[in-house]
Amino acid sequence: MFCKSLFVSVRLFTSNSKYLLNSFAVSRVTTARYPAVLVSYQSCVRTICLSSKMGGNTTSKDEIVEAYACKVGEMKDGEMREVSVGDGKALLVRHQGEYSAIGHKCTHYGAPLVKGALRDGRVRCPWHGACFNAKTGDIEDFPGLDCVPKHNIVIQDGDKVVIRACKSALETHKRYKPMVQTQNEDGPHVVIVGGGPASVTCAETLRQKSFLGKITILSADPYLPYDRTKLSKAMDIKPEAIFLRPQEFYDAVNIKIINNKRVNGVNAETQVVTCEDGDTFKYDKLMVATGGRPRTLPIPGWDLKNVYVLRTPNDANAIAEVAKGRKVVICGASFIGMEVAASLVSKAESISVCEFFSVPFERVLGKEVGLFLQKMHESKGVKFHMNASMVELKGENGAVAKAILKDGSELEADLVIAGVGMIPATEFLKDTGIQISSHGFVGVDRHMRALKSSGDGEIFENIYAAGDIAMFPQMLRDWQPSNIQHWQMAHYHGRVAGTNMVVPNDELQSVESVPFFWTQQYGKSLRYTGYGVGYDDIVIKGEVSEGKFCAYYTCKDQIVAIATMNSDPVAADFAQRMLSGKALTKSSI
Repeated sequence: MFCKSLFVSVRLFTSNSKYLLNSFAVSRVTTARYPAVLVSYQSCVRTICLSSKMGGNTTSKDEIVEAYACKVGEMKDGEMREVSVGDGKALLVRHQGEYSAIGHKCTHYGAPLVKGALRDGRVRCPWHGACFNAKTGDIEDFPGLDCVPKHNIVIQDGDKVVIRACKSALETHKRYKPMVQTQNEDGPHVVIVGGGPASVTCAETLRQKSFLGKITILSADPYLPYDRTKLSKAMDIKPEAIFLRPQEFYDAVNIKIINNKRVNGVNAETQVVTCEDGDTFKYDKLMVATGGRPRTLPIPGWDLKNVYVLRTPNDANAIAEVAKGRKVVICGASFIGMEVAASLVSKAESISVCEFFSVPFERVLGKEVGLFLQKMHESKGVKFHMNASMVELKGENGAVAKAILKDGSELEADLVIAGVGMIPATEFLKDTGIQISSHGFVGVDRHMRALKSSGDGEIFENIYAAGDIAMFPQMLRDWQPSNIQHWQMAHYHGRVAGTNMVVPNDELQSVESVPFFWTQQYGKSLRYTGYGVGYDDIVIKGEVSEGKFCAYYTCKDQIVAIATMNSDPVAADFAQRMLSGKALTKSSI
């Protein structure tokens, strides 16, 4: 027999930030099967509110604060407002005639949600596309891991909308979903290979879905999972400053992370994962989310000292240190390459970028937008060598000294950094019976289950793949296989895989998410959403040269993607429209 729903509001303290678990129904939990639900780190919890039903607070009056928001008929449907409540703020939303109130800042990087987009009961962050349920505050799309707090709405005197909140809920903009905390050592074992965002969301989703078995994450990294997107933007950042979660969190929910553990084999028949050091792990369910390794150049001199790729905090820190007052050459005008240039230009003696194409980002953003970004870099002193390929590196005393281009020109170089793409880290999956493409991507079905190499659509019921290595059926292309290497999409893959490991077949989920990525260079942010591969035209609104524009990428008459700068919340709203399945055409621009 199921117990009554509990609504617990607690405040969590860590060394870096505050979190809240409040006003969330923990239902269908039996004390026999699920003896504990995570509401805090194990030894640092203070109960603030306890209620047996929503709105029926038994909290002391000193802990509750109220604020008049508006008249009942004052806001239009689809409108949002930021309202001051006590010493904090809340986001007031009207959707389908009902009012709700949630946290006012995105849990990813703290963007003001009032400047985002509201559609179909979701609030989408204007900066990076994370989505929150307008009624519950639950996170529904990524990046970020946490929900926002939920506050109560009370109608007083017939026409006054009042926000009622716990003070503790106003002190933080982050809230955990409840997770089972007790682990059954004899229960099923989920092994996750890889230490990125897909692995974390998969593991957390399992605990949110009341999975009591063992969860083990095998990571080749020496650090806890971290925000890799920051490495090219703040290269001297310390690993612990960008951890997605602190160790205490994983300890509290019994998610075991083993670092410096490189997997070199999987036996799908015996269900055993083998590591380079000889350790083996028996699994009941397996997810592979190993991401990729940076592509290097097969040219003479690549083994010289001070030649780098960027993958880890150690790489970033080493590059930042060596670059000080030195001549830096970046091979590849990729997003990583250009962000690295922006990060180092004020520290290095000079920055030179060589690129095979005529304009940076030409294939993704088009020439006009790419040329604008190039000029922005040139205004800061970055020099470009376009239509150029690096063919050799020459050294002095064992360290790189010159980069030789295909046309014979030579660039002085104390430091060379390659930003020329990635190779899926899936070599260890060969000969496992798992479908691997010629480029190394893992084929999966709509539910992120690995396809068998037979090619007839058969799947491994207990093996999943996610993140940058996955070739998955994509909603925006009529469920045709696609590979999308976005931070946001990796989060979503992990959640889908974790959910599908535990739900019945009639509740299996698919990847119903609109790709969303961003780049930040010299304080300017470009947002991109949709799937523009194969676009045949670009329609631009605004002035690209002024850094305020919307670029619509079209295929025939359909808009398939958009890139914006200084035009929020256009990208967020476009993503919302695409998610709802609405056809967007050139004539609608």
